[in-house]
Formats: sequence, C-alpha cells, structure tokens
Amino acid sequence: MAQRRHVSVCSGPRTSLDLLQITRLVPETSALNTKSANLCLLSAPFVALGGLSPCEKDIAKIQEPLKQRYFRRQAGLTNRWQFPFSPSCDLLGIAQANKAVRVGLNETLMRIMSADTPVSLSAEQRAWKDITELQKETSRLSFQIPPAKPKLKHRIFSGQGAPYEMLFSYTQKVTEGLEPDVMLESLGFQWDLHRIYLFKSRVLADLLASASSALCCMDHKTSKETRCYKQCVLAGWKDKKLCAKKQVMPKISLVLDINDPDITRYAFAVALKNLYNSEMEVDEEDVLGTLATAAILEFPCLFQKCVQVMRSTISPANVCSYYSAGSKYKQTSLISDCERWIEVNLVLQLGSQIHLRKLPLELLQKVLKSSRLFTFSEFHLLRITLCWVFLQQNPKIQIIPSYDTVLTYFSSLPKICSFLEKEIGQRYIAIFQSLRLHGITSSKHLEELWQINFLPLPWLTRILSDHYYAEPRYHAEIISIYGFFFEVKGIKHEASAYSFYMQRVRHADPIISFFTAECSPVSLKQEREIKYEIKAQCQIDGKWQEFTTERLTQRFGVKKPSCKSKVLKVYAPSVPIYVTFSLLFPSG
Repeated sequence: MAQRRHVSVCSGPRTSLDLLQITRLVPETSALNTKSANLCLLSAPFVALGGLSPCEKDIAKIQEPLKQRYFRRQAGLTNRWQFPFSPSCDLLGIAQANKAVRVGLNETLMRIMSADTPVSLSAEQRAWKDITELQKETSRLSFQIPPAKPKLKHRIFSGQGAPYEMLFSYTQKVTEGLEPDVMLESLGFQWDLHRIYLFKSRVLADLLASASSALCCMDHKTSKETRCYKQCVLAGWKDKKLCAKKQVMPKISLVLDINDPDITRYAFAVALKNLYNSEMEVDEEDVLGTLATAAILEFPCLFQKCVQVMRSTISPANVCSYYSAGSKYKQTSLISDCERWIEVNLVLQLGSQIHLRKLPLELLQKVLKSSRLFTFSEFHLLRITLCWVFLQQNPKIQIIPSYDTVLTYFSSLPKICSFLEKEIGQRYIAIFQSLRLHGITSSKHLEELWQINFLPLPWLTRILSDHYYAEPRYHAEIISIYGFFFEVKGIKHEASAYSFYMQRVRHADPIISFFTAECSPVSLKQEREIKYEIKAQCQIDGKWQEFTTERLTQRFGVKKPSCKSKVLKVYAPSVPIYVTFSLLFPSG
C-alpha cells in the first residue's frame, strides 16, 4: 500500500520550489476551466524530467483554488512524482515520466480516476472536447528534455541476465576497483579480467604466458613492483603505494575459441567468476554449462564442484543429461549414481514423465538387465518400454501418452509382420529381449500383446507355452456358507487321474481374501454337522460317466483330520470334467 504524507499548501507568494511541487501533482480540475487544468496535467512529466521552462512557468501561474494536497512517497511501480523536490536521484520517477511523455494524454488515461484527485464525470466530457486544441497548444511549448545518451556498443545478453555486467561488478568488488589488465575475447564477447586470478585455469594460464612472452621486457623496478603486488593480493592485503599507483601495466589481449554448444555466455561468466573465489559456487540451473566450461578451461576445482552438485541433485528432469555429461567426461561416480537412481525410480518417477524420451537406448537396456531394478511387476516394465518406443517414434509429442494411446498407435500399424520384425523396430529388439516376458501372467495383458502385433509370433508362442506348463496342477476356490468357510479343490495326479475334495478353513486363514473375510459372517462353532455329496461327470469313449461319493454326513472341525472331506477319485482320459459340491446344514 502506498504511504502518504499530509502537506498543507497556502495561497501566498509562491517560490520556484512551490511551483515545482504544484506541477508534480495532478491538480484538481474545475468544470469551468478544464483547459488550463489539462495543460498542467500535460506539463507535469516534462517538469519532472527537466525542471521549469519559461512556458511552463506561465502555465504554473494559473490561478486555481488550492486545497490541502497529498504527496505520494515511493511505494510501487504505479506511483508517479513521489517526491516534492528535485527528482535527479529518483530513477523510478524519471522512468515513469519518460513513459508518460511517450504515451501522451489519450482517452484511456483521461478515464483513470485517482483516489487523491478524483475527476467528476460531468466535467470529463467537457474536458475531452478540448483535447485537440490542447494538443496543438502543448506542441508549441518548448520543454527542456535531457538529451538522449549515446548508445553503447551492442552487448549480447543471456536469458539469465547480463553475463558481462555480472562478472564486471563482481570482479570490481573482489579487487576493490582494480583496473583489469587482461582482455579475454571468447564467445563473441570481450571479458575484462585480472591476470593474477587466471592461474587456477591451466588453459588461461598458458594463454597468458604465451602472450606475456611476446611483450617487451619491463624494467627491473616495474618487475619488482609487479611481483610484490601479486604477493600482496594473493595474501589478501594490499600495499597503499601499490594501490595508489593502480599498477599501471600493459593490458594483454587473449583469444580463446570455443565450439562446444553446451557452453553458454552465462555459464562462461560463472566459470570466470569462480576464478576470483576461494570456494567454488555453482547453481543447479547452470551446472551443465559450467561443467563444460570448466572442462574447456581445465579448471579442476570448479569441475569437481560441478560433479558434486550434479550427484546431489539428480531428478527425472536432469538424470539423462547428467548421465550423458558423465559419459562425455568419463566421470564414473556420476555415471554410477545416475544408473542407480534410474534402477530405483524408472517405474516410480521417470516412467510417468515426458523426460523418459531422453533415456538412451544403451542405458535403458542396461537398467532392464540389472538385478537391482525395482518394479511392481514385469508388466509395468513392459508398459514403460512400449511408451519409450512410442516416444522415439513420435518425437513431437510433448506430454506423456496414456497406455491406451500407445496400444492404439501400434494396433493401427500394418499387420504384415510384427513391429520388431520391421526395419524401424529391429533396433529395439535387444531391449525387449532384456525383459522377463515370462513374468507377464495375466491373460488380459497377453491378449493385448497379441492384438497390437508388436512381438514376433515365436516370442508369443513361447510365452504361452511356458505359462501352460508352469500352471499349477490343481484348482481351488473358497466358498462361504452360514459363516463357515470351505476350500474346494481339484488335483491332477497323472495323465488321466484326478481327485476332488473339500476342507474347512478358519476365517483368518491367509488363503481367504480380506474382502471375503470382512464382508462375510463368521461362525464361532468349532464343529458343525454337514451333509454333503461330491459328484463328477465326464465323457469316456463318447459316453457320459458319473462319479460320486454318495451322500455323507460329517462333523467338520477346524483341525485335521475332521476338517477334510472324503476324496473323490476320477479316471478320465480327457477334459472337461464337471464337478458339483452339494452341502446341507441340518438343524440342531
């Protein structure tokens, strides 16, 4: 909120300071004389910029009823002429006044109502009628506007700020205003540096030594002062006489050609800035460019600091770029950390973000083969791998697709052969060979793989065959009646021998699902008399045969042997076999 201060203005003789205060305010307009009031409004920006001109003095002498006014203090970007004195130091006010001069007085500004000087709506229309005439008169006024400053040499700026200004400001602070004695030309820009700080970089030190050897030898006194000055600066203090002389030494020009696209001007400025630091400072946002710059400059302290920052800030957005940088500069520790992070977070984080596209094929294959890879199931890895292939084939996609979208895409491709057997899919064969496809046991998921025609037919046949022979040789189900839980089971013993029986289980038995145990009634009886019959039917040589235990009565308990029914044995050469379990709970 703007802070306001009350100032009383009396209607006595006015000095030039009083006139300056009046012209900085938007005067309260009168319905009878809107022309003069608007002239004051138009003159206010020019007065704020350059003081009072002779014509402005005449404008300021307009007799208006003066009342108690409010002066605004600097509080925000929307407040203008904040101070009632010379605005030479008010940079914000000058900038706003310049903007007001460029914009001028238009209909939109005329309709803006200030809380301090409200304009009556009845007077607004009458004031608007005189705009044309006002503009003609104000165009003849000669306001004193400061001359425009000459344009400086064009500089290239980074999206993160002005790298040259940042570096120059920092170096002047560290060296306490010492004049630069080295000009480094690189990346299309000239960087002002100090030679005593360049020895942390082997490349810059070599360039400096080569350039220095080409210069004429200095006299003995100058050389002695130079050595003394270097010792003073490196020790952290400066001799007064040497500082007074500012060490007038010839300025050396160095040229460094850099063709690495990873090095930006801002990252280069950060690296040069760290030449002046005893402790390296690197931000996560600039770490890749700074690492590349440190490698080019052969700046080992900064390089190791970048690697340390990267190892501690691995995330889905940067893990792939960090891995590539580690491979480029042969940093085994960084490579190992990136691989370990992906092994744990491929399914949890990276697989659900668009950054999955950047994952290199070799790295994905290596992670899929790792025994430390975390996943909920093998099907989750299959989904992520299919999504990764989809992103490689559709590089313009900017959001992670849904699994249905991926299935639809591969289903829409021609069915001449499977995707992996086509020319575009052969490079992905090694990845899917790294998957443990036999771990996909759901019939729904296997049917989806069949429909999208992605895997070769021999692969699918082998998966289905493995499932068939790996299936358990029995089938069991849980039934609940009157609070009693029974497991009915059928077992295959030999090629044509089967057995069927049922047994009572406790309500807290692990084989009972949580939903069944929670939603079903529970009987606390330890024993219960039950009449039951187990009957089986099948075709043998084209004729239906029946097998039965007959009706039996048994008191079923919760412990063996009373918990188990009689076993029905069936010899049938073929399936299917239809089995019925009949139960009756007598009263009593």
